[in-house]
Amino acid sequence: MLLFRHIPFLRAVLLHSLTAFGGPQGHFGMMLKTFVRQRKDVSQEELLDYNAFCNMLPGASSTQVLTLIGYKRGGLPLAVMTLLIWILPASLLMGALSFLLRYFNNREMQHQVFMYIAPMTIGFLAYASMVAFKMAVHNTITRVIMVASAALSFTFFKIPWMIPLLIVVGGFVTNLSDRRIPQGEEKPKKIKWANIWLFVFIFLAAGILSEQARKNDWANRRPINLFENTYRFGSIVFGGGQVLVAMMYEQFVVRPESEKVMQKNPNVVRIDRDAFYTGAGMVRAIPGPVFSISTYMGGIAMSDRGTGWQVTGCIIGTVAIFLPSALMVLFFFPVWNNLKKYAIVFRALEGINATVVGFLVASTLYMLKDIPLTEWTDHGIMNFVVIAGTWLTLTYTKVPSPLIVVICLGLGVL
Repeated sequence: MLLFRHIPFLRAVLLHSLTAFGGPQGHFGMMLKTFVRQRKDVSQEELLDYNAFCNMLPGASSTQVLTLIGYKRGGLPLAVMTLLIWILPASLLMGALSFLLRYFNNREMQHQVFMYIAPMTIGFLAYASMVAFKMAVHNTITRVIMVASAALSFTFFKIPWMIPLLIVVGGFVTNLSDRRIPQGEEKPKKIKWANIWLFVFIFLAAGILSEQARKNDWANRRPINLFENTYRFGSIVFGGGQVLVAMMYEQFVVRPESEKVMQKNPNVVRIDRDAFYTGAGMVRAIPGPVFSISTYMGGIAMSDRGTGWQVTGCIIGTVAIFLPSALMVLFFFPVWNNLKKYAIVFRALEGINATVVGFLVASTLYMLKDIPLTEWTDHGIMNFVVIAGTWLTLTYTKVPSPLIVVICLGLGVL
């Protein structure tokens, strides 16, 4: 019954899930507007802290940040509800795509309606970078860390471990001075170990069961192998959805085609190359977490066995990719809060936050670079109008983020 008082918050989460384009960096800008500026569910400092913390963990960072907002508002029950509402729309869309794939071709899916989504996302990133800069960069050392982080993030954007490494280095640099002291002398809270033990148990059990199924060539072993593969991805992937896509491509497309695997393990989970490219492209055109591509891959991997098995594949893909992210963030966040009571970690937060600002700046520049030259040639002026218009609207008006998305979609139609 207590969840009823959180219905306005859950409604905001649902609206966010239906309009949040642009991956974790774009999602951060929208969360800043919706849950900080408009609803005041968390403060700017808390959201930046959540974002920095989640970037140090493997898994779906924007999903983890939103889960923590729910956790802060209403504890574990609301965190779970927030997680489900956030992932379901995108997962349902990607699952449906695995069924509808035979009726579409790539040209039809690359509709002009999404023409201005990339410039809009850049506008959100620019807004988030500006707000984070004002809050976290306020002296010489944080400016240096921000610039270095931006330059290195931009240069090595596709290296998955670069962001966690820069965060650690940023925290180390601000610890070279001992002038900072922790705020207050709060006693560390008791750590609940259940989540991390559950995470480890599922990881080990899935690995052992999958290996036994492979060795003994169980008749219906593909769902077991699919769960193990996907759960492993959700447990170890750093760098967001783009890195996940690359890992899935190697596991489901490239690896099954090697002669060694074909001889020793002919029943390995495999996905057709063209089907993979279709899903990898389409996931960028829908709102919500990029990790929802796992729902599509699960469905495609089981599509040759009929509708029932294909639905099962979609469910396995969804649960296996998001479960490790949720278990890790809900375990490690209390640990993180306890560690912040110590001076060394408290001083590190200054460098960590400056590093995150640099990463936001690099993401903005990288997305600008990633827009094809033909896009700038054909309608470059409108791209700049959308970028500037998004930033100005977010900065100087109270227009909600979903309405900005609708306007940009409308521009694509027109």
